Amino acid sequence: MILPAFHLHRPTTIDEALSIAASCDNDFDYLGGGTDLLPNYKNRLNPRRHVIALWRVAELAQAGEDSFGAMTRLAVLEEDAAVRRRHPGLIEAIEQVATPLVRRQATLGGNLLVETRCYYFNQSADWRASKGYCMKADGDVCLVVPQKEICYAVYSGDTAGLLMALDATFTIQGFEGAREVKARDFFQPDGIRKNVLSRGDLVARVTLPPEARHRRSGYAKLRLRDSFDFPDAGVSAALGMHGDVVEDLQIIVSAVSMTPLHFPEITEEARGRKLTPELIEHIASAVAARTQPVRNVMFPPQYRKRMVGLFTRRLLTRLADPRSRAA
Repeated sequence: MILPAFHLHRPTTIDEALSIAASCDNDFDYLGGGTDLLPNYKNRLNPRRHVIALWRVAELAQAGEDSFGAMTRLAVLEEDAAVRRRHPGLIEAIEQVATPLVRRQATLGGNLLVETRCYYFNQSADWRASKGYCMKADGDVCLVVPQKEICYAVYSGDTAGLLMALDATFTIQGFEGAREVKARDFFQPDGIRKNVLSRGDLVARVTLPPEARHRRSGYAKLRLRDSFDFPDAGVSAALGMHGDVVEDLQIIVSAVSMTPLHFPEITEEARGRKLTPELIEHIASAVAARTQPVRNVMFPPQYRKRMVGLFTRRLLTRLADPRSRAA
C-alpha cells in the first residue's frame, strides 16, 4: 500500500521540533523509527498532514549509564555490552521486539508510544469499511465493548512493563517546558487517550534509578509467532532481594488491557518473605485472577488470562534463583 501524502519536517533540535508542532494546527505526528506509525498510515489509520521526523535531533539519541534518549535505536541498546551488564531484563524485553531488522530502525521512545492495538482497528481501509468503523478511527462506537466513552484497544509495547517494574522516569518536553513523569503514572486506561502526553509533548529521555542495577528482572511474551508479532500478553517482573528474603517485587502485565497493569497489593505480600514455590503459586494465581482481557486480539481472553498466570509463575521461579539477574 502507498503512504498518503504528508509534509515531512526534519528538525535538528527539540526546540525546533516543538516550534514546528505549534505551527501545524494539531494536524501532525512525531516520527521516531516509523516501524509502527508508517504501516498505520498505509492503512489510513488516522494519518496527519504533517509528520515531524526526529531522526536529526541529536539530544534525543544521547545516552548515559542509566539514561537513554528516546531516539536510541533498540539494536544499539541490545548490542551495548555495558547496558546488557547493568540492565539485562531490559535487554530481554528488547530482544523480543519484532525482528532484528525492525530493531535496527525502531526506537526506545517509539516502543513506549506504540499505537494501541485491536482486531477491529489494525486492518486495511477496505476491511474496516466493510465491517463498520470503530471509535479509534472514523467511527464513534467501540466494537469490542459497544459504547461511546472508552476505547478498549490494548497497549502492546514490550519495554514499558519492564521499565515500570524498574521504576523508570520519563522526561517529557512540551510547549510549557520539561517535566518528569514516573513510568507507572504515564499510561492512561483508554485506547485513544493512552497516556499523559498533551498535544505537542514528546518523550525525550528514559532514566532508570541506580537501584535498578541490583534488581533481578525479566520479561515473558505471548505471541502467535516467535518473531515479528506484537504481544498478546506480556509479563514483566523486577525482584530485589535482601539475603534470602524479598525486599521488593514488582509485576507488570501488558497487552491485556488499555494500559500496562500493576499489582502492588499482590506483590506487597511477598515483602520480607522467602520466595518459595508456594508463594510464587499464590502470586501467579492472584495476578491471573486480576487480569481480565477482552476479545480484541487473535488469542481468546481465557487463554491469555491463563498464560499470564503461567508466565508469572515461570518468571518468578527463574528470578528466585540467586544466580539470576535476568534470563
